[in-house]
Amino acid sequence: MKRTHITTALTTALLTLSAGSFAAAPDWSKVPAAKLTVFYPGASPIEWITKGSEHGGARGLKKGESCTSCHAEEVADMGKKIVTGQKNEPHVIKGKAGAIPVSVQASHDGANLYLRFTWKQPAGGADKMDKDNAVKLAVMFEDNKITRANLSGCWETCHADARTMPEGKDDKKTKYVTDGSLASGKFYDLIQWTSKGGKFDGYVADKRVMEGGKALVDAKGEKKGDEWSVVFTRKLTGGDGDVALAAGKTVNFGFAIHDDHTAGRYHQVSLGYTLGLDAKADVTAAKQ
Repeated sequence: MKRTHITTALTTALLTLSAGSFAAAPDWSKVPAAKLTVFYPGASPIEWITKGSEHGGARGLKKGESCTSCHAEEVADMGKKIVTGQKNEPHVIKGKAGAIPVSVQASHDGANLYLRFTWKQPAGGADKMDKDNAVKLAVMFEDNKITRANLSGCWETCHADARTMPEGKDDKKTKYVTDGSLASGKFYDLIQWTSKGGKFDGYVADKRVMEGGKALVDAKGEKKGDEWSVVFTRKLTGGDGDVALAAGKTVNFGFAIHDDHTAGRYHQVSLGYTLGLDAKADVTAAKQ
């Protein structure tokens, strides 16, 4: 009898511990949504952004004005102009959407951050660059260590010499941060979901690395009718290449959608925003 009682007690304890180790998604009906629009940026690397003779906003950037403060209300118009080849796009993709409105929700439970993105599938029909994935969604966080990241968002990782850029000569060169390194803290934490079922946890420093992160717990997505929904579950702390999050803290935040089987630079991107845990930000993750 004693052994039976001990075995039963241990089994109950293990089941309880196991159940508690799984993250439970929040009640999304109680989480407010930020309405953010991703747009087609074409060939607009940071070198173009900061060149005053080509981009009028370069002067404002030098004064400390963010891209969002100037362009938040016109991202759809910018995307339309670029996607049709009127500006910064030498290789027009017929039928590609200039912009996609996205609802972004965030919450946390003290141990995990939950991010949910929902949007309606726009019309497409272009050649399939990525035949395996109809959609990919990537999110990047930055811990206020990279110069200008609070102003330019993820553009500090986008350079003219990267692959698929008109000036790119090296097919292996992807996103990177000038003078970036994990040791200095100058990096972007990167997580990604793919419609094929893949999930990646990496970073962008002196180069882009799609693995090694310890914070991403899960990434799930589905399409119901014409609407996509993607949910990330991420631990607040991880390891090298993972930006540490905590209640009261705000970090720089941006995301990108590779729509209609696209790859490389042919994605839809957000401007730079802020994400706060129990803190005022463009997207606030309140504890639930």
